[in-house]
Amino acid sequence: MAKDGAVLPESAYTRSATLAGKSLSGLVDGRKALALFHDGATVVFQGLQRYWPPLTELVAELELELGHPCQANAYLTPPGSQGFAVHSDSHDVFVFQTAGSKLWEVHGQDGPEEVLLEPGLSMYLPTGTPHAARAQQTVSLHVTLGINQLTWRGLVERSLKDVVASVPDEHLPAGYLHDPGELSAALADRLAAVADAVRRVDAPAAVEAEIRRFLTSRPPRLPGGLHDVLGEVDADTVLRRRTGHPCVLLDRGDRLEVLLGDRAMTVPAWIRPALDEIRARDELTPADLPLDLQSNLVLCRRLVREGLLAIG
Repeated sequence: MAKDGAVLPESAYTRSATLAGKSLSGLVDGRKALALFHDGATVVFQGLQRYWPPLTELVAELELELGHPCQANAYLTPPGSQGFAVHSDSHDVFVFQTAGSKLWEVHGQDGPEEVLLEPGLSMYLPTGTPHAARAQQTVSLHVTLGINQLTWRGLVERSLKDVVASVPDEHLPAGYLHDPGELSAALADRLAAVADAVRRVDAPAAVEAEIRRFLTSRPPRLPGGLHDVLGEVDADTVLRRRTGHPCVLLDRGDRLEVLLGDRAMTVPAWIRPALDEIRARDELTPADLPLDLQSNLVLCRRLVREGLLAIG
């Protein structure tokens, strides 16, 4: 929660409790939170994509389109109140006004400007744009989509991690403070070796590793997963692709690595025609696939377990 430009301490709206003898802390105290809201504090719902399915699907699809991690927050502000002072974010932000209105103070190269957002309107704030917002005559709710950009520096650092790790972790020689020339010569030799190793870095392989890292590290998104675990899959069972779940195929000789968002699986390469069919469709039955029926069933049941396909 935040009020008049200051973030309130968690102790102002949380409490402790015990469950089965185990101490719990940081539990939201509804009475405290409502009192603070009545007194002008903004309620911040962080990581809302974890809890509200429409935002879960939107963020998942956005991540696949952009190739950058995304998150959604919501801000509920009482009439006439302001939660945060002028500040800037270290990531791009898309703002969606969903209820009430907010008057935004946005600082650009030509100074601050005011922008009034009402339901249905949105605004883009590039990284580092100073801004603040105040609710108008009624309670205001807006949602922000944050794009946590992956950068060239990060990609280069990850691509060169093994190169740097190959440099021997030996002590610097004693006496180098009095004879820096000896240390300079030794450093030049090591830098030359690193430069040679950098030139040998396989850029396509580094890019594939980056894609694999991203497409196996997304949080699991499994609405209806219990239904899938308990359900039966036969030749005519209707299956649908889960929204925002990738299905990227990487050739591994006689095997295929399949990237599924929060995990990867390895399958025989000869089932690729079936996977290509699954990738091309939003809905299908096992009987629609080009393999023999038993192979189709085995593959579809596996992909239901892995979360790429859902029943019904």
